[in-house]
Amino acid sequence: MGQLDGKVAIVTGGGRGIGKAIALRLAGEGAAVLVNSATEKSCGAVAEEIKAAGGKALAVAGDVSEAEVAKAVVEAATKELGGLDILVNNAGITRDALLMRLKEEQWDEVMRVNLKSAFLLSQAAIRPMMKSRWGRIINITSIVGIIGNPGQTNYAASKAAMIGFTKSLAKEVASRNILVNAIAPGFIETSMTDELNAEWKEKLMGEIPQARFGHVDDIAGPVLFLCSDAANYITGTTLEVTGGMGM
Repeated sequence: MGQLDGKVAIVTGGGRGIGKAIALRLAGEGAAVLVNSATEKSCGAVAEEIKAAGGKALAVAGDVSEAEVAKAVVEAATKELGGLDILVNNAGITRDALLMRLKEEQWDEVMRVNLKSAFLLSQAAIRPMMKSRWGRIINITSIVGIIGNPGQTNYAASKAAMIGFTKSLAKEVASRNILVNAIAPGFIETSMTDELNAEWKEKLMGEIPQARFGHVDDIAGPVLFLCSDAANYITGTTLEVTGGMGM
C-alpha cells in the first residue's frame, strides 16, 4: 500500500529534473500522475517510465501559462485519471541578465511561465478539490526568491511572488481541507546548474553549510511528505530545502 493510493496528481515541468523526480516519487507511492511539460517527447518518456514500473500515468504536453492549456490539463486529469487531488506547480524557466541589460520580454516570459501558470492551474484545480473537500497544492519556488541573486531579478521576483501566492491561497481554501504549501529548493543538480562555470560553482559551494548541491530526490521527498497524511496540519508554509543555504 502506497501513501497516495487512489490519489490523482498533476506535475508540471515533469519532463526532466526536479519535476521528473517528483512525478516518479508520487507514482511510486500509488498516485496516478498526469505529467506535463512543454514537449510531448519529455513528458511522454516520464509517463512511459511510470507505466513500465506498474503505475498509472498520462502525458499532456503544452504551455500551462496559456489559460486554455491549463484548463485542458486539469480536465484531462479529472476525466481520464478519475479526479484531481494533488497539484505540483513546478514549471519554470530562467532568463538571466543584470537588470540594466534585462529585456522586457525576458521579464515577461519568466513571470508568465513561473507565476501565471501557477495561478491558472491552481484556479482550475481548486474546483474539483473543493467538491471532494480534499486537496494538496505544492508550489516549487526557490531560495533565490527569499535571499535574492544578482542577475536574476526577474526569476527572484517570480519566485518571491509564489510565496505570497501560496500563503494567500492557503487562507482562502483551508476550510475545504485544501492545503497549499511551497518548497524553496537551493541549488539542485539539474541542467540549470550544469550550465554554471567551475568558479561560480565553487563560490556557491562555500555558501552551503552541507557543502554540496542537492539532488532532485532531495526535493521529491519533501513534496511527498506535504502530500501525505503526515502533513495534514501544515498549510501556508514555505519549506526551504537548501542544505542550510540562506541561514
